[in-house]
Amino acid sequence: MQVGVRREERAGERRVAATPETVRQLTGLGLALLVECGAGAESGYDDADYEAAGAALTPELPLKALDVLLHVRPLTPETAAALRPGAVTIGFASPASELPAVGALAAAGVTSFALELVPRISRAQSMDALSSQSLVAGYRAVLEAAVRYPRFFPLYMTAAGTIPPARVLVLGAGVAGLQAIGTAKRLGARVSANDIRAASADEVASMGGTFINLELDTRTGGASAEGSGGYARELGEDRAARQRALLAPHVAAADVLITTAAIPGRAAPLLVTADMVAGMRAGSVVVDLAAESGGNVEGVMAGRDVLVPVPGGAVTLVGMQDAASALASDASRLYAKNVANLLALMTSDGTVAPDFDDDVVAGACLTHDGAVRHAGTAAAMEAHT
Repeated sequence: MQVGVRREERAGERRVAATPETVRQLTGLGLALLVECGAGAESGYDDADYEAAGAALTPELPLKALDVLLHVRPLTPETAAALRPGAVTIGFASPASELPAVGALAAAGVTSFALELVPRISRAQSMDALSSQSLVAGYRAVLEAAVRYPRFFPLYMTAAGTIPPARVLVLGAGVAGLQAIGTAKRLGARVSANDIRAASADEVASMGGTFINLELDTRTGGASAEGSGGYARELGEDRAARQRALLAPHVAAADVLITTAAIPGRAAPLLVTADMVAGMRAGSVVVDLAAESGGNVEGVMAGRDVLVPVPGGAVTLVGMQDAASALASDASRLYAKNVANLLALMTSDGTVAPDFDDDVVAGACLTHDGAVRHAGTAAAMEAHT
């Protein structure tokens, strides 16, 4: 069966859905890999590397001839419509925000798998692209903060005096947040963190951070903030307002604030208001990893730095965009393994045949046989018609 690897079309996207390593993995399963020329160039993978791994190169992918298409960013409706009925696609799909593309995939009779939908269960960990890319993004967020912060991160005791460590506050202790905590700690900062899931306290401590317990459930009398699949549950407006009020003094005391709170398929929750930013010291830096989905910080703009005037200077708001793509080589290495592992789960004797009795396969499936299989996306599409 013919598996195609495309050169990503979205401006700023440098990742690729297969590397020479995963080409070898997939050809070993009896699949034929066809890679678009230059697909891996911005990730540091040459066309010659793909050929040496067993792939064939093509100036342009013949979409109608492909049995499987591997991609990073969501497909456009035009690309979906160009695929043959029964073709399989694997990649990020952003179904909540890309409903026209989902409709085009269903109309074309394409069996599409969205990596956002991979169940968060133990045996699917090697296919969990949200986690692998969040790992990259959390690391990158700290580096972006460090180069903008006008002081050192670590403590220095010198003959000329003592320089105190930077105080870094991380909001959200999922994969990205934990990686940010660990990276900031390795740079010598004093790190604290908060997550509305009380169970995150031990994970924060394991990375060297100090957990800030707002006792939100106790103070508001609300239900647990634990959601399904390891994600936080979105708070009601009253509890969210209380959370912001409790966070305000911690935000004001931070030199660097990194926010990572996101709920797949939903707008990012507002954690930090403009008034809270205005209470920070001049020179402070805020990095918002959720900027592309609306942002955790009021006033943030995806892909831009925004200077917020405060007494004595300004606070820099950094709206991260394509965070994982900024470290394209390692991000692609991890992402491509996620993709290859999911494809391998569906492959036997050189044939890709999804088994919908498998909970991982069924859970990750977005469209199949002309229908939208994912219930939440199907409901959203019905609501928009």
